Amino acid sequence: MPGPLPASLPTAGLRQRSSAAPLAWAYVALVLYASLYPFSGWRWPPGLALGDLARLPWPPWLAPYDTVFNLVGYAPLGALVLLAWQRSGSRLAVAAAAALLLPAGLSYLAEVGQQFLPGRHPSLKDLALNTAGAAIGALLASVALALGLVRRWERMRRRWFLRDSAGALALLALWPVALLFPAPVPLGLGQGLPLLRDFLVQTLEGIAWAQAAYELLDNASATPPPLRPLGEALITAMGLLAPCLVAYSVARPGWRRLLLAAGALALALAGMTLSTALNYGPAHAAAWLTPRTVPGLACGLLVAVLLAPLPRRLVAGVGLMVLTGLVAGVTQAPDDPYFAQTLQAWEQGRFVRFHGLAQWLGWLWPFAAMGWLLTRLAQRTPQA
Repeated sequence: MPGPLPASLPTAGLRQRSSAAPLAWAYVALVLYASLYPFSGWRWPPGLALGDLARLPWPPWLAPYDTVFNLVGYAPLGALVLLAWQRSGSRLAVAAAAALLLPAGLSYLAEVGQQFLPGRHPSLKDLALNTAGAAIGALLASVALALGLVRRWERMRRRWFLRDSAGALALLALWPVALLFPAPVPLGLGQGLPLLRDFLVQTLEGIAWAQAAYELLDNASATPPPLRPLGEALITAMGLLAPCLVAYSVARPGWRRLLLAAGALALALAGMTLSTALNYGPAHAAAWLTPRTVPGLACGLLVAVLLAPLPRRLVAGVGLMVLTGLVAGVTQAPDDPYFAQTLQAWEQGRFVRFHGLAQWLGWLWPFAAMGWLLTRLAQRTPQA
């Protein structure tokens, strides 16, 4: 274990990769999804000349909700871009310029792209509000830097985590958001494989040279039998254990890992409760805590405590097995009528502003975590 860190931390040779950068990229994906959803019906804007494509109209209407959303929605992006550039070694003025210009450019491209989608209305006002929101976010991040809040976070991060921990911290920050998308089993992330299988079945149907693959996938698309109570509890346990092992792969050993496991349990409870409240109403917020779920949570926490003393490379290997089991288990989970109804509500757009990020995170988070753990196994000497 390293000794106490000095009050004034030198930056030379100790600069860490910032988790703000991967979080900014994830937020860019959310912005593009929300701006261009539903990604169908692409056509050239009727009556619009090529030279007029770059000009955005100022709409005559005023929608208070859209105004607030466009202003607030870009604030986190401005803050993340400023912090990512500042942490990479850029001066604050350069980071502030990037935090203003890059979100503005992204917003402009998204607004221009909306002209090719029926039902979407490009707007110069939206561009102005998005740019103002990014400026507000950059200003708040600058204030946090001036008050020393970022430096305090860095000191705590160096005490708790290894230097090369940005990717894992980004994954851990995105995990509660991924829980908000409806899942067939509580904490059951990685449910995108059946959809990919159905897409491949539709694509390969009628193609002579692909009949073998089509029949194999078509036979696998049959509705699986209902999960047994033990199976659902195990999936829930692995869903809780997965973020714990990702955290252990970059956390310093000792009591910190136990607190991280307790924090994962708290985030799981909060995320699943909020997800259930959004889908079924606040009166049913705790309905996901069933006689199958509670033992799974207890089992996952117990195993996380038992694995806390393991070395980081062994933790990464166990984490890969747990994530593989989680994805395999969720793939075998059948869709009940309530889950299908909830999924339809999301797809119809009731949560369209939030639909994209939560859905894609719910599908891809386990695979991104697998990739991260593989990089940990490939490292011969993890940085302290």
